[in-house]
Amino acid sequence: MQHIHLVCSPNAAQGWQAALRVSPRGYRITSTTSSLSEAQAGIKAEIPDFLIVEARSTDDFRVLQLLAQDLPELDCIIVGIQPDADTLLGLMRAGVREVLPAHPDDTTLSQAVERLARKRGGTHRAARKAKILCFISCKGGSGATFLAANLAVALAADGARKVALLDFNLQFGDALLFISSQQAHSHVAEVAMNSERLDQEFLKASMLEVSPGLRVLPAPEDPALAEEVHASHVRAIVQTAQSEFDYIVIDLGRTLNAVALQALDMADQVYAVLQLTLPFIRDGKRLQQIFTSLDYPPGKISWIVNRFEKGGQLTLADVKKTLKIEDLFTIPNHYGVVADSVNQGVPVSKIAPHSPVTLSIAELASTINQVESPTASPAGLRSILGKLVGKRTGGVSA
Repeated sequence: MQHIHLVCSPNAAQGWQAALRVSPRGYRITSTTSSLSEAQAGIKAEIPDFLIVEARSTDDFRVLQLLAQDLPELDCIIVGIQPDADTLLGLMRAGVREVLPAHPDDTTLSQAVERLARKRGGTHRAARKAKILCFISCKGGSGATFLAANLAVALAADGARKVALLDFNLQFGDALLFISSQQAHSHVAEVAMNSERLDQEFLKASMLEVSPGLRVLPAPEDPALAEEVHASHVRAIVQTAQSEFDYIVIDLGRTLNAVALQALDMADQVYAVLQLTLPFIRDGKRLQQIFTSLDYPPGKISWIVNRFEKGGQLTLADVKKTLKIEDLFTIPNHYGVVADSVNQGVPVSKIAPHSPVTLSIAELASTINQVESPTASPAGLRSILGKLVGKRTGGVSA
């Protein structure tokens, strides 16, 4: 029987215990109403499976990180005060996997615990239709948004598949502009603010259909509205989209915050985009270290060198050596065509169907489509994809 320990106020303890006791798993639940600092000795003695902490001050974050050093297998949920981005990253490294707003309803809390329980119990995730692909920039200006948007177009293949493009680069997202000049009538923040209405029909109605099979949920125009979107909203939006689409392509930008980490956790594949310059490679190494600290298996991460040209001072071999990886996917440099595509808001495949950029994105889409079995293990999927991508880079490695 899995053990949950609560550190919270008496009122919260009563409500949380009632919500968790209805689970068919039959958790053993204990609670402490003192501060986390005062409770840590008892936690170390009992070593629960899950720790749910009502954060009452920022000092609780420091105590959690210290506690995790002694109990590395402890999975934690924070409720209440929302940590800033830097603190959140440290907490994620320390074992925090869920951050919930103050006063969560019973369903939100029990579902968060259930997700952790399934992971700890070794059970597989429920079968789903959509494959989740996240694009993240190693450094600003990598071209990750261009690749995410145009890959979504390639995957949709004029209606052959249903693809969702979600722009979670909430303050400066412009994924829609890369492939369409249409004006969006809704955005991520508006969906988040109406999350109680969220279902498949509401989500589809909030998205803009830019081509057959491809719908886009853009970032808000007003950067201030980014504050309205929390990790729980990201989870709900992605989960709602999973049963409606074949692929979910997510553009994250570069910021690592609660929203981005939630998307990364849910992703089947993460595409980290860099270029062949020292700052990109250095930041790629830093990003790789973060992925490692978050316990992401190496096979979950694919590395893309964008705007690739042979003969430069730095080579693909330098990237592979620095990141200690065997495979890279390359997108060749074809600046004029890409600039025309971006400036016109038209997919590059429409502007220049025979451009090496178009062909490379189509090849990436093809490798993704060939990994079809939803029941294969992540390692098995990556083995297949690795072989396919290896063919792509084998002739250009320096």
